[in-house]
Amino acid sequence: MTNKSKQKTINWGIIGLGKIANKFATDLQTVEGAKLYAVASRTQEKANAFAEKFNVTKAYNSYDLLANDPNIDAVYIATPHALHKENTLLCLEKGIAVLCEKPFAMNANEVGEMIARAKEKNVLLMEALWTYFLPHYQYVLKAIENKTYGNIIKLEADFGFHRDFDDNTRLFNKSLGGGSLLDIGIYPIFAALSTLGIPENIAATATYFDNGADSSCSMTFEYNDGVTAYLKSSLLENLPTEAIFQFEKGKIKINTMFHQPSTVTIYSEDDVETITFDYETIGYNYETIHFNELLRQGKTESPIMSFKFSKTLIKTLDKVRELINLRY
Repeated sequence: MTNKSKQKTINWGIIGLGKIANKFATDLQTVEGAKLYAVASRTQEKANAFAEKFNVTKAYNSYDLLANDPNIDAVYIATPHALHKENTLLCLEKGIAVLCEKPFAMNANEVGEMIARAKEKNVLLMEALWTYFLPHYQYVLKAIENKTYGNIIKLEADFGFHRDFDDNTRLFNKSLGGGSLLDIGIYPIFAALSTLGIPENIAATATYFDNGADSSCSMTFEYNDGVTAYLKSSLLENLPTEAIFQFEKGKIKINTMFHQPSTVTIYSEDDVETITFDYETIGYNYETIHFNELLRQGKTESPIMSFKFSKTLIKTLDKVRELINLRY
């Protein structure tokens, strides 16, 4: 591959034009060598409005039309969870690289199908779990890896906010994967898996809305070495939304909204220090830069958000759903 082709501008498409798509598009404008070329919604009106806002070349009223545009290099999928598999397969069939918003799909079978198709087509596919790529989270991962404060003894991570129940919105729509677990519980689970690995034992309890979607979920992950992770998600109350790692010789707290650009407070044996990371974006640019680099290098899988990790994450979510008897 020549140096010139490595620097080629990557033409992005977005399928599904809700809140997250707006955030992604906003940060894409800060990424060098990337352009938002096309967007697709179920209505032309919504596609046109989004395209006008972000100066997009093409606005489609059909996902199929976008997938058939030969000028698109990569697609960000921001549709409801239940559509992720279908939309991903549509793009992979056309040889388009896919960055699919978390959760990757509804269950491990769907994720397995998506990964198998990506391998068969030799096309780049990655789950868009943006937290993994944020500098503050990478900083914490390095401290854990280096055993800066010794071994982890305990993890506490939660994510919760109150919303008035509305059966007409995606967040509460069970058939679209709505509820606390897949939408926000995935983040505390991610914090445990990315730092402690696969637990030896999982216990979980949940509360439910009248329509059967889970309103809150409390989980305990137990590990062989006596380490325990206490995890919670809720749509009923405002939780601290922190990740607190207790070590042998100190404590690291990722402060509120730990899953997005945040600060980190370190409690060592003789000091307390808060580190800021001077974020200037919403935070979606970091995963996008990583993805663009993989695409330019001809890679088909991320070494960070790997297929193995995505499979572990969805299997863990499946296990929790089994324990709380949640079926979509």
